[in-house]
Amino acid sequence: MGSIGGLLAPSAFATSFFKLPAPGLQLFTFFGKIDNDVKGTMEQIKAAGYVNIESAFSRLGGLYGMKPKEWATMLTDMGMKWRSHHVIGAPFKMPAGAKPPTDANGNPIKIPTMQNLKDNRQELVDMAAEGGVEYLVCANIPISTVDEIKEAVGILNSTNELAKKAGLKFVYHNHDAEFKTVDGVIPYDVFLKDTGIKMELDLAWAVKGGKDPVAMFNQNPGRYPLWHVKDLDATHTNIMPVGKGTINFKPIFDAASKSGLEYYFVEHDMPKDALASIKESMETLKKLM
Repeated sequence: MGSIGGLLAPSAFATSFFKLPAPGLQLFTFFGKIDNDVKGTMEQIKAAGYVNIESAFSRLGGLYGMKPKEWATMLTDMGMKWRSHHVIGAPFKMPAGAKPPTDANGNPIKIPTMQNLKDNRQELVDMAAEGGVEYLVCANIPISTVDEIKEAVGILNSTNELAKKAGLKFVYHNHDAEFKTVDGVIPYDVFLKDTGIKMELDLAWAVKGGKDPVAMFNQNPGRYPLWHVKDLDATHTNIMPVGKGTINFKPIFDAASKSGLEYYFVEHDMPKDALASIKESMETLKKLM
């Protein structure tokens, strides 16, 4: 036994015995649709095989028109678990020249006024704690100047302290902009160095930003308890269901134990058919699991 064990590196054992969490879904995938029939949509998501849920923004206000405990109870009664919730870091502003979001039929989606961590961090922490969710996630925050990056660091660290006191885990979710140089600094590197928080790594946005997720896990082991899983076409322009694009997910999932993974959430931003997309993604996840 000793000689056999010596042939196997510790990393091999870690990969072999690490059990991947149940499939999760970020509900932004159904943005513009879920509010029309919240429970019916969640029933479709459960039927597609998703267990862990990460909530986002809703035109109905609150948690898809519900109070935190009401939302959490509904999911539990349906056999799902509310694991994580997205909030924004500062007041939302449509980028210059950007087109307003539209639904699958091309109709504009009106985005309601949302609370944010800059102005409402205590209220958002209290809301998440009330519902018993495990993770509070900063979905995005302004980082277009060095001053904005410095302000973001302060907001993230302050929110992290409030979250700890409330029994929550607080993490930051990236897009590709965090990996672009801003006045000589890379925002993501600053966040890793100057905040004490862990990260929700959006795998596709990281790849689009020129990063290798496995290398990131090796550089900062245990710092990535949450993932967003989506795919990209060859141009890295269009989001695809998992397995329908060009990202090789096997080595990423093989490195899950190194990342410190607790939950991963499939996400497809503004798909034409959200239900069809998550079903396609599930077929790939079954192979990876």
